[in-house]
Amino acid sequence: MANPAHPAYPVGLRLAGRRVVVIGGGQVAQRRLPALVAAGADVLLVSPSATPSVDVMAETGEIRWERRRYQDGDLDGAWYALIATRDRAANDAASAEAEARRVWCVRADDADAATAWTPATGRVEGVTVAVLSGNDPRRSAAVRDAVVEGLRDGSLTAARPRVPGVALVGGGPGDPDLITVRGRRLLAEADVVIADRLGPRDLLDELPPHVEVIDAAKIPYGRFMAQEAINNALIEHAKAGKAVVRLKGGDPYVFGRGMEELQALAAEGIACTVVPGISSSISVPSAAGIPVTHRGVAHEFTVVSGHVGPDDPRSLVDWAALAKLTGTIVILMGVDKIGLIAEALVRHGRSADTPVAVVQEGTTATQRRVDATLATVGETVKAQEVRPPAVIVIGDVVRVNAPLTDA
Repeated sequence: MANPAHPAYPVGLRLAGRRVVVIGGGQVAQRRLPALVAAGADVLLVSPSATPSVDVMAETGEIRWERRRYQDGDLDGAWYALIATRDRAANDAASAEAEARRVWCVRADDADAATAWTPATGRVEGVTVAVLSGNDPRRSAAVRDAVVEGLRDGSLTAARPRVPGVALVGGGPGDPDLITVRGRRLLAEADVVIADRLGPRDLLDELPPHVEVIDAAKIPYGRFMAQEAINNALIEHAKAGKAVVRLKGGDPYVFGRGMEELQALAAEGIACTVVPGISSSISVPSAAGIPVTHRGVAHEFTVVSGHVGPDDPRSLVDWAALAKLTGTIVILMGVDKIGLIAEALVRHGRSADTPVAVVQEGTTATQRRVDATLATVGETVKAQEVRPPAVIVIGDVVRVNAPLTDA
């Protein structure tokens, strides 16, 4: 029995190229094997059967699998053993062999009979967090999760090399919980944040007081010069040796002009990291109960910018071809042009009865959904006083499920 007065001695095992024996191919092995493979261990699995995931690992050569029960001698040459079968007698025998051969041994069925315990582990940016709390795995996991989450979102600060440069961070559709963990961590480490009005604004309130927040919507020189002014602000602060985050709504590369900003930085020799974000083109319909694809209804979806109308010479969209598609059409930035867009789609062959849903301020507390058809959406949007930002979904998927919110 383990003596509570003698806590486990924590150590990190370097298993690359070293023999590790896993006895039992069930759920415990399925959970533990990926970490052993990632550590570079030479893994031998001994078990008459295995879960499908473990089977695939053997088929792809990540582990070696001998399809049989444990036999005395299986731990010969092993550095580490994991015993995880339902056969108590086999577990006892393997554990006894491990003791005799001085092989550190974890037992899934009896922690007190083991010579090693597996900590609850997590990894963040090259840091491994491992937690042991005696014989209480749930508490270990809870502490692990709290530490890992804190390191990821920046709420738990830890000394780390400060890296000047720029990160283009996709903030997602608006709900602050939908930003990626990497994006949230970079925000917590920033000296300067240049934010779009469509980004998750609630996250700005969490920033430390020393962080300079610049509202990209209020950068001077007017609409035409705004992008150039944003580029200049990114370059200026990065050259001053600051860690800069360009916080954008949705994904930086989905109608976000992120590539223009990256190209401007590259021309000045400034390092830039791009952090993808959840695009509103998919997430907002989902939040409103609309799948952009659905079996037997839509096998494709097309995302279109509606910032210029179909008859505008600047439009790059083939509206005639778009109207002939049978799948879902998602329009971004198209509230004020939706009447013209609907007319063009009908004119080129899309049925006037095609259902349309307009989701305003999706994923936020003020989200609302307005339903119409191509024939009525122009007038409906005006009558309902729909305002940007809004995502417009066109297609039969609109009627797959009842609205989650009232219009």
